Amino acid sequence: MRLPLVVILGPTAIGKTKLGVDLALKLNGEIISGDSMQVYKHMDIGTAKIRPVEMRGIPHHLINIKEPNESFSVAEFQKLAEDKIYEISSRSKLPLIVGGTGLYIQAVIDNYRFNEQEDVKQLRNKLFDLANEKGNNYLYAKLAAVDPITAGKIHVNDLKRITRALEYYELTGKRISENTTGYDTSEMGKYNAILIGLNMERQKLYERINLRVDKMLEEGLIEEVKALLAKGYSASFCAMQSLGYRQIIAYLNGQYQLEEAVELIKRDTRHFAKRQLTWFRRDTRIHWFDIDKYIEYQHLLDEIVILVGRTIYNDVE
Repeated sequence: MRLPLVVILGPTAIGKTKLGVDLALKLNGEIISGDSMQVYKHMDIGTAKIRPVEMRGIPHHLINIKEPNESFSVAEFQKLAEDKIYEISSRSKLPLIVGGTGLYIQAVIDNYRFNEQEDVKQLRNKLFDLANEKGNNYLYAKLAAVDPITAGKIHVNDLKRITRALEYYELTGKRISENTTGYDTSEMGKYNAILIGLNMERQKLYERINLRVDKMLEEGLIEEVKALLAKGYSASFCAMQSLGYRQIIAYLNGQYQLEEAVELIKRDTRHFAKRQLTWFRRDTRIHWFDIDKYIEYQHLLDEIVILVGRTIYNDVE
């Protein structure tokens, strides 16, 4: 029997964190963070990490498990998330993945298979990281350049098959179109999962993003970055090059005035939200909720609770 799983996704600043906690309280659940940056310790303000008081007693997993100088891959996330899903389910609790890192979430719900050979693992992680950073189109263009026949048979959003084809070419120097067994499409749908997507009118979302950035500055984002640098975490670390941190580091290094750095954070965060929505919009399994259309938040929450009950537990109440 497939284990039940609820996924709450959507763009940054949309309100996933609060909804996740409220759902967990109503559905006897625990939360697994689906955010690739909240795994890092000491990076709280710039990642909008949930505070202990906001958890309201709901256990949160895969937060603060890495130092900023440590690497973290989609393959590692998949393994840790799957372990937590089983662990939570074994306690008769409902696991909820809450976050906006689409590639990480997709790796879990679509059961991407990672080869145990180290060279393949390293290459695959590199390809997934590229997709996460630059989008599916970037990897698809790389495949089309080396193997147009295979690219012509694969949809631009079929990330699993694109990466497999690129792996094959990189490791063998041959096109996968010459070998029809180069990728594996088995074992899909590992969980009885329901995907809940949150969205709102684009301009309202952008206003929320701008306000969130202002709040981060008020709460001490600059001081947080200074403290990280003082601990010896280099600006060259991947975590330190993430959204918000790299702009403040550039400000501290004299590359920008503070006002310029703040505007860059807001602009880049808006662009990031747009990319998140583009990523998620292609997945027809997602049940979308436009949250700004609900006069009362409670109505939104109640509607989602009913949908989850009907879908996962076949319960109409």
